[in-house]
Amino acid sequence: MAENSAVYAIRFPDGSVTLYIDEEYAIDRGVDPAKLVRVEIPRELFASGSIQEIREYVAVYLENSHQGTA
Repeated sequence: MAENSAVYAIRFPDGSVTLYIDEEYAIDRGVDPAKLVRVEIPRELFASGSIQEIREYVAVYLENSHQGTA
């Protein structure tokens, strides 16, 4: 796994969020790279948080930054 604490995300109009560990993986899954948003996750959350906690962090980040609508 990469040494950074970032994920790539896409947020859909219904508010749901899909996370990808890297851009290449997202592209392999058919995601348009122009719709991906790179989100830095706090190190502690990245290391010990649950996937749900990370998903919620990303959703709030995208909502607050007014990005991520597909």
